[in-house]
Amino acid sequence: MDLCQLCDQHDPTGGQLCPACTRATRVRLECLPALYDGLLPFLAPSSAIGQGRSGKGGHAPLPVREDILDLRGVMVGTLEDWLSAVREERCMQQLASRPGVHGRLTAAVSGLLANLSWIAVSWPEAGLFAGEIRNLTRDVQSIVAPAVDQVRGTRIGTCPAVHDDGGVCGAVLRLGHGERVVTCSWCGITYPPAMWAGLKTLIDADADAAA
Repeated sequence: MDLCQLCDQHDPTGGQLCPACTRATRVRLECLPALYDGLLPFLAPSSAIGQGRSGKGGHAPLPVREDILDLRGVMVGTLEDWLSAVREERCMQQLASRPGVHGRLTAAVSGLLANLSWIAVSWPEAGLFAGEIRNLTRDVQSIVAPAVDQVRGTRIGTCPAVHDDGGVCGAVLRLGHGERVVTCSWCGITYPPAMWAGLKTLIDADADAAA
């Protein structure tokens, strides 16, 4: 029985990826340039870094968040590596690098899309390729557009409320489906939409302090 290398379901086409996984991989590839752009607002470090509510001070913050910068680099590197492997397997001449990181990413996406039909039908590495593209897309989406849990709501972060003894609450904050106010289920503090920008700053500061 022929099985899809990604979903392990029967593939009536006898290829490496079933039609559904091929379509899903195409959509993920097409979305990656927009997801790359979507990370741009998250590059700026929290204004609370280096100042802190604890007054500890510290080194001056970096001009960008290294984790987001690294993720953008991983996106480009991953796509370029896969395109290079495809072209080598097909005995095709390697392409000259495009100027600029965004240009490199879009060129890699275009190249992979152009070869996707061959990948899905013939390439033994198709499952590894499609799985890595899926995981990469999920990693970026979890930052740019976190999925809404219909039961528990969207995870916002941990509650930054400071108790009378100076301790931070730290309970997980969620925004319920259809709700407009974030409420901490542990300490009861509420965060209306007008406070969300400041809430994110405090959550980022706590995360960086704990790192």
